[in-house]
Parts: sequence; C-alpha cells; structure tokens
Amino acid sequence: MSDGVDFSLVGMDELLGKLDAVNHDIKYKGGRFALRKAANLVAQKAKEGALRIDDPATAANIAKNIAVRWSGRFFKAKGDLKFRVGVMGGAGGPKPSEYYEGNPGKDTRHWRYHEFGTHNHKAQPFMRPAGEQSTGEVVDVFATQYSKAIDRALKRAQKKKAQ
Repeated sequence: MSDGVDFSLVGMDELLGKLDAVNHDIKYKGGRFALRKAANLVAQKAKEGALRIDDPATAANIAKNIAVRWSGRFFKAKGDLKFRVGVMGGAGGPKPSEYYEGNPGKDTRHWRYHEFGTHNHKAQPFMRPAGEQSTGEVVDVFATQYSKAIDRALKRAQKKKAQ
C-alpha cells in the first residue's frame, strides 16, 4: 500500500488576490493604453496614404476622417480588447450629405471607391496597406507598452502589499 503525501499552500488566497488585481489593472488600463498606441500607429499610416490620394480641390478630406474607436460592445461580449481603425461615415448609406457635414473631413463616403475601386476607377488602397505594412511596428509598440503596463501594475501591487 502506498503512503499518502499531504501538503498545504499557505498564502495562496493572497497571491490569487494580487494576480486578480494585476489582471484587472492590465486589462482595464494598461492593455487598452498599449492597444490604443498600436492602433494609432496604423491610423497614422492610413492618414499618410489617404493624403496621397485626396483631392485638395474638394472640401472632403479622407485623412481627417480616419479615426480610432474603442469597441466596448466586443469587450463586454468577449472580454477581449479591441480598437477599430476606420473612416468616419464609412459605409455611408442613403442619408443626405448634410448628415456627414459634422465630420472633421466632411462627407467622405467615397473613400470606399478609392480603397476597393470600381469598374471605372482603379483601386488605390490606403487602409489595407497601412495595416499590412506596419504589422511588425505595431506588434513592437504593443509589446513595449504592454510590458511597461505590467511593470507598473506589479509596482502598484507591491505598494498595496506594503501598506
């Protein structure tokens, strides 16, 4: 017959509490900050591409309408962080052009024709290349900022322990 081995972990509740606090801090503060920095990098590249194809003779300015938006609905449903980079007034629709005049770049529903092309207009993509060409940079920025956020969260947890 084999002898049983008994052991107990003392202080496990305290450790789990600290890990939960760090996780909350990273997810709600540091993670969002790092992901926003990375998304802003893609948005900047998209703006540079949009400036190359924008017609300065018109009031519409696609680059001014490129925005980074937090996806709160996705976060609530899945618990994962998500930012979207897109063009305000993007999909357009049957709304009158006055509806879009509140956007900084005015009515830029035509951005899709530049991005994807039509049978009369050759595609001049600026959004897709912005995401594809900056992948390595985006990952580096996110990793750097996320690492800093983890370090800050661990320091805060240490301070709480000391008090």
